[in-house]
Amino acid sequence: MAHRSNGVSALSRAVQVLDTFSPDAPTQTLKEISQRSALPTSTAHRVVGDLVDNGLLERLADRTYRVGNRLWELGSRTPGAVGLREIAMPYIHGVQARVRQHTQLLIRADLDVLVVDRLSARDAIVNASIIGGRHPLQHSSSGIVLLAFAQDDAVERILERGLKPVTASGIQSRSELVEVLARVRHDGFAVSEGYLHPTSRGIAAPVRGAQDVVVGAIGVVVPNNGSDVAEISVLLRHAAQRISDDLLRCYLPPEHPDARPGGSFRQMVRSSEQSMEFLAHHDGFSQAE
Repeated sequence: MAHRSNGVSALSRAVQVLDTFSPDAPTQTLKEISQRSALPTSTAHRVVGDLVDNGLLERLADRTYRVGNRLWELGSRTPGAVGLREIAMPYIHGVQARVRQHTQLLIRADLDVLVVDRLSARDAIVNASIIGGRHPLQHSSSGIVLLAFAQDDAVERILERGLKPVTASGIQSRSELVEVLARVRHDGFAVSEGYLHPTSRGIAAPVRGAQDVVVGAIGVVVPNNGSDVAEISVLLRHAAQRISDDLLRCYLPPEHPDARPGGSFRQMVRSSEQSMEFLAHHDGFSQAE
């Protein structure tokens, strides 16, 4: 896929095609893929064929296409998203058992926040997040947390792109954004009241990895009813700390007394102690019984 045509690599064209699939367009015809990717039909046909041959797209009986399981399989090998989700899972469930609304785990994707996991009660308040979905950092409490501890020029780039608040309650100006970010750094958590929907309030805390770098955020979406957030903020900060501690244990030398078991699997999998010991002694084994 390294071949270039008109200055564009085959890999770039493949990404253009894959990027056309979204929650509102999970299946598409070849014509729709061509239109959404801005690729000529002949080029789209060739790229789609390559992706199908490699399992990254699947062709359905009605001649439409969808993302293939092979792509999910490859994506499941990234510690940055799936590994973090595995490690955080019991703590996400613990928070959700207390709040009984929405609890989610998110990471940064450049100037957006990417939803890695989400639990929702059937009668919970409105939450626009879906797993695998994303929205601009400045539009949610989790995004604000990730932006507050960003180590690059993300704030300036967001301001250049424009704040574009979704509701009247969203962040409206540079000075307001700077003030909000300073408050998050001081308090250790973020609150967004009505940023995405007037009836919803987000609360989030940072998850830290090696060298104290913020690698994600755990957050909740609860009713925007003006109630005190102190109890929930403590709950989230405690869960975030537990996740952070477990993350660090994944990267300790295997012989360290605090290291998690599991060998090379420990950064990707959270399972029973016996299962992790088994995996540690059968490195390379990954087939389900």
